[in-house]
Amino acid sequence: MTQKMQFFCVICILKYFNMKRYILSLIVLFSATLTFAQNEVSVTLPEVSKSAVNFIVANDLGRNGYYEQKPIARIMGYVAENRSIEMVAAAGDVHHFEGVESVNDPLWLTNYELIYDHPDLMIDWNAICGNHEYRGNTQAVLDYTQVSRRWNAPAKYYTKVITSKDGATCRLVFIDTTPLMDKYRNDTLTYPDARKQDMTVQLQWIDSVLVHSTEKWKIVIGHHPVYAETKKEESERTDMQVRLAPILEKNKVDVYFCGHIHNFQHIRPTASVVNYVVNSSGSLARPVKPVDGTVFCSPDPGFTICSVDNQAFKFFFINHKGEEIYHYSIRK
Repeated sequence: MTQKMQFFCVICILKYFNMKRYILSLIVLFSATLTFAQNEVSVTLPEVSKSAVNFIVANDLGRNGYYEQKPIARIMGYVAENRSIEMVAAAGDVHHFEGVESVNDPLWLTNYELIYDHPDLMIDWNAICGNHEYRGNTQAVLDYTQVSRRWNAPAKYYTKVITSKDGATCRLVFIDTTPLMDKYRNDTLTYPDARKQDMTVQLQWIDSVLVHSTEKWKIVIGHHPVYAETKKEESERTDMQVRLAPILEKNKVDVYFCGHIHNFQHIRPTASVVNYVVNSSGSLARPVKPVDGTVFCSPDPGFTICSVDNQAFKFFFINHKGEEIYHYSIRK
C-alpha cells in the first residue's frame, strides 16, 4: 500500500468517528511533510569521544511540520542513531501558538509524536514550558508525562544528573523562566498561569541545587535568554539579568542554554564565568547580528548537540542542512 493510500485510509477511519480536529491536524502534517519524505539525510556528524555522554538541545519546534521542522527532525534522528544520544532537552515552545488544551490535544500528534518519529528519538525528552505553553494549559504539559513513554516533565522546574562512561557527572537544572519576568506575570489574560508561581521559591531552589551540586559540570536550561541580540522587549533580558544571572555567576555555571530568539548565539559577557548559549529554532528562524560579548551567531534554524566527558563539555550547532556550523569546548 502506498503512502498516499495509507493516509487516505486513516482519514476515512477518522471521519467515521467524527474526529474533525484530528483530521484537520493530520492533513496539515501530511501536506507539510510529503515533499520531504523521499529526500536523503546528509549530516556532518561531530567528533565526540567514545567515553562521552551525549544529548540534544531542541526548542521552538511546534509548526505542524512546516518551515524546517520536518527536515530538522530527520537530521536529529540521524544524529541520535549515529552518536548515541541519551536524551533530548526540550527547552520550551514545543507547541505554537496557543499551547495545548489537554493531553488529548491533536497538537501532541502534529507538533511532536508524528514529527520526531525516528526510532532513536524514542528516548527521554526532558521538557520545560516556554511562553507559548503558558498561553495554554501548562498542567497538560506536565500530565503528558503519564501518557507518553518518552515525554518527561515531572514539574515546572526540576534537576537531573547524567554520567559519562569515564565517570564525569553533569548536573542539568531545568528551570521555568516565564514566571520570572514581569511582562508575562502582568498579562494575566494571555498568560494566566505565570503569576500563580512564587518566583522567589523557584530562584531559591535554583540557587540551593547549584550550591549543593558536587558534579563536575553544571548546566542550566531555560526557555528565555539572559543575554541575547533580539528585537524582543528589553525588559525580558533585564528581569533575567537581575533575577537569574547573579545565581548563575555565583555558582559558576558552565553553560546556560535557552531558546526563544529563534537563532544561534554564543555570548560571553565581559567578566562573566558563564557561557550564555541561545539554541536556534527547530523550525522557523530569525535574523541575528553580533553584539558586545558575542562569540558566534547565526540566523540558521537547527539544534545543538552536547557531549560530556571527564575532559570537556562540548557543544555543536547543527543547522537545517545537517551542517556543523560552530563548536566550542569547555575544559577544566
